[in-house]
Amino acid sequence: MYLDDTIAAIATPLGEGGLAVVRLSGPQALEVVDGIFRPSGKSAPKPSTAATHTVHHGRIIRHERVVDEVLLAVMRAPRTYTREHVAEISCHGGLLVAKLVLDAALENGARLALPGEFTKRAFLNGRLDLAQAEAVADLIHSRTELALAAANEQLAGKLSQRINQVRDDLMNVLAHVEAHIDFPDEDITPDTRAQLLDRLRRGADFMEQLLATANEGQILRRGIRAAIIGRPNVGKSSLLNQLLGHDRAIVSPIPGTTRDTIEETANIRGLPVIFVDTAGLREAGDALENEGVRRSRAALARAELVLHVLDASEPLTPADGQCAQELAGRKHLVVLNKCDLPRKLELPKAVNDACPSTLQSAPASVEVSCVTGSGLEALKDAIKNAVWAGDIRAEMLQVMINSRHQDALRRARESTLHTIEALADDRSLEFVALDLRIAVNAIGEVVGKTTTEDLLDSIFSQFCIGK
Repeated sequence: MYLDDTIAAIATPLGEGGLAVVRLSGPQALEVVDGIFRPSGKSAPKPSTAATHTVHHGRIIRHERVVDEVLLAVMRAPRTYTREHVAEISCHGGLLVAKLVLDAALENGARLALPGEFTKRAFLNGRLDLAQAEAVADLIHSRTELALAAANEQLAGKLSQRINQVRDDLMNVLAHVEAHIDFPDEDITPDTRAQLLDRLRRGADFMEQLLATANEGQILRRGIRAAIIGRPNVGKSSLLNQLLGHDRAIVSPIPGTTRDTIEETANIRGLPVIFVDTAGLREAGDALENEGVRRSRAALARAELVLHVLDASEPLTPADGQCAQELAGRKHLVVLNKCDLPRKLELPKAVNDACPSTLQSAPASVEVSCVTGSGLEALKDAIKNAVWAGDIRAEMLQVMINSRHQDALRRARESTLHTIEALADDRSLEFVALDLRIAVNAIGEVVGKTTTEDLLDSIFSQFCIGK
């Protein structure tokens, strides 16, 4: 990447709105704006001579014609998001207005920014480390307050501080080992070896603690998929609407109304849960219905949790049993719907064709009524407890790692354990140093102390343009 050019992009979502923001960053950002911005007032300064962190009223000119009346924010390096000169033009919202302002900037020397390029420059210029940069994307994509809190903790550097501490400890051990390699006549004393081993073990233990947060971290970031299944007309779509708090799926007394899968995300006790209403698992009557059933099975295969809905006002049917059989070995909850009606459903105590073992887990069953809303809060508690054991504590949010961190930490811990084994067995210090360098490099990947251009491209390509 070339950091000596100036980039520009629309930093707000496309579409009609009250405002849109066009952002520029780079060494010539203010000079580019000089060519397109006409300040109000005869004595008003040009952007390139204006004081930093000031806002100016004026107009954007393109091809000698006024594009829009705008406000221009001037921010000089290094006190900016990218640590470069930054200009932000606030214009009226609308696809055409923002596009013409951007076109004017591009025609005057700026280059269209790549996805995530502003944040990538912030990383390359030392404004953020890699873990903090990833937190920016997590912040934007947060769907619950807990996910937002976790992203803010990571953006504030809480995870980075701990990672850097462990890396520093490993670096200190490596320095000791390499010093003894350079001076082979001086053996490592037993006391020194014990201290080095203790430091390595503490580092390995801490990495293990971080790795234990990977599952929860991924749940907060991307949510979990919960498939709602059951035979036709047991209330699957009604349950989806109740969990979402609004009508999303068509509800009808006619069995088989749902022909396709419907996905929607809800905040369940602070966790983003992607509910998938399915057409049900049944014998298809036509090609269209057969496709709906196929999609239902595909949704079931991808789901991390299954809500098996039964009609509590009717006796158990063979179709209920067939649905239950497909859940063998899957994490699921049995939802007994229509509990506002007289109860006719009884689950036999013995396992048989009509009642497979998956229907005998009474503690995992919840009674609800999609008409009165009773039991829904208990169901939400059960969903949360099924995917997240225990309470969600504030300190947990500080160190929740993502899948990239998980891979780097797993490699770092494995190499640290090899180092411990080699040092404890008094093997050649060259082998000790080799494993330890691998561990230091791997843990450095989390914060970007060691990285590659391909890795950076992969991470920042997932950002939106303008961020």
